Amino acid sequence: MKFRFEFLFLLLLFSPLSLRGQEVFGVFLQIEKVPKQEISYFPSKERAASQADSSLQQMRSRGFLQAKILEKNGHDTLVYQVESGPLYSWSGLELASVPEDFLEAKGQPGEEYTAPYIWIEDLLDFAEDKGLPFAEVKIDSVQIQGTQLTGRIDFNPGPLITWDSLSLAGNAKTQLTYLQLLSRLEVGRPFSQSRLEESTKLLQKSPYFSLLGPPQMSFQQQKAIPVFSLQERRLNVFDGVIGFLPNENEPGKLLVTGQVDLQLYHLGGKGRDISLQWQRLNVQSQALDLKYKESFIFRSPLDASVEFSLLRQDSSFVNRSFVLDFGYRVSDSGYLNFFTRRQAGDLLDQPGFDPQQLPAAIDYRWNQYGIGGEWNLLDDLRFPRRGWRLSGEFSAGNKRVLENTGIPEELYEGLTENSTQIQGRIEAEKHVFFKPVWGMWIRGSGGILENPNLFLNELFRIGGLNSIRGFNEKFFFARHYGFVNLEQRLFFGQNSYLMVFGDFGVLNNPYFSPQKDTPFSFGSGINLDTEGGLFSFVFALGKSNIQPLSFEYARVHFGYLARF
Repeated sequence: MKFRFEFLFLLLLFSPLSLRGQEVFGVFLQIEKVPKQEISYFPSKERAASQADSSLQQMRSRGFLQAKILEKNGHDTLVYQVESGPLYSWSGLELASVPEDFLEAKGQPGEEYTAPYIWIEDLLDFAEDKGLPFAEVKIDSVQIQGTQLTGRIDFNPGPLITWDSLSLAGNAKTQLTYLQLLSRLEVGRPFSQSRLEESTKLLQKSPYFSLLGPPQMSFQQQKAIPVFSLQERRLNVFDGVIGFLPNENEPGKLLVTGQVDLQLYHLGGKGRDISLQWQRLNVQSQALDLKYKESFIFRSPLDASVEFSLLRQDSSFVNRSFVLDFGYRVSDSGYLNFFTRRQAGDLLDQPGFDPQQLPAAIDYRWNQYGIGGEWNLLDDLRFPRRGWRLSGEFSAGNKRVLENTGIPEELYEGLTENSTQIQGRIEAEKHVFFKPVWGMWIRGSGGILENPNLFLNELFRIGGLNSIRGFNEKFFFARHYGFVNLEQRLFFGQNSYLMVFGDFGVLNNPYFSPQKDTPFSFGSGINLDTEGGLFSFVFALGKSNIQPLSFEYARVHFGYLARF
């Protein structure tokens, strides 16, 4: 108690209000038979008066019908004292026209005044979710004897209201059909206030647009028409990145690598996405990724996407992958998808091939079927500052090893040509916002690949700007891997910040010695959000079993991501 008094004294002594000699405004609640109540202070008289009036209404609704506000002046202090007066209670209530299904769910109101009040609020909420937004509840024939109340509750349901098609204000490109399906407001179903609130939250999470405010409701001929005002986001992306790396084939010289990233979102206002990504990893290695996504197939809750990827690794092998994916929104934050994927690998040239053993890479075909999911509670999909996201997938299928005509047949003896292969991945990220200019990003990712006969061109590929920085893109081959990204961000704009980061990983590669590697990297960079797009610059140093920690191996990436 003494400590608390001293703390309050020091707080008042050094507060800006005391130093400037300004008047302090407080609100004090005095409830009968409660010896001590807290007092709250406010910087302005208007805010204190508003809080006092709100407290008065709450006291009366809880049964303190004679509650009142008294103003008390002190030295540089004005206190609004809310006196409760006696607590009134009900000695009996008569119910008229209250729905039976509500009584079965909530039961009869109790004797205390607070119970009927909460009970009536629940009854109105119940009516709003049953298509009766204009329902009325009245307490009639009230009689008072001392602090005991008797009366009757009358319920008037009003007209039944059903959903009609929603409407759009302004000239947004989003199609009404897409918005209707995304909102989950079914035409012809009874009006529901809670469903409207859930739909509003769901639309606010859309990556394609933002809501300018809560929907305006229009009621016509017992139909409810929600009117939404949208602002389209600038999501389409053209990204060109140039990297300067040490040229391993010509020591002392630099190798210029590149990347082109084109992403077109919400084409035609229907949630239709197309993306193309090309990367040149080194002199002879290139990667290409294509993706097409269509939302609400045939106006069903299903989304469908098709993906194709190609990776040419030097002159040793080429990998191809084709994916057909179907997704379903299981909740406002959850997404579940089912997919089938066909992967194929083919050998190219084999310089220095040892005729006594199979090469590290091999020809194979792998047909797999899998399930994935995502749980997203980020506050913003583009530039989150708070919240977390969890995603993962698991797949299994039959892998078939093909015999290459350039390799002696006897080397394939004892090798299982058909076998079951499984694969799993998981990723979690967390955004923490400590102060207006200071935030932190944490991400963890892991993967596992299991089969008795795994070859180099089947393994996971990690490393680079989007995983473990300080290394070339897709630098590592891994059978199992896990890594953590830690990033401190110092914001100097809404979406612009300086960063300092560290990446730490562990992986297993059965074709390298030693097989276990624990790479790490650290560095700094800047993200600058401009009116036309995002400029980024990252400098990183990394170390692993096959790359020493040296400025000669420093990675510098910079680029301009243009949105339109």
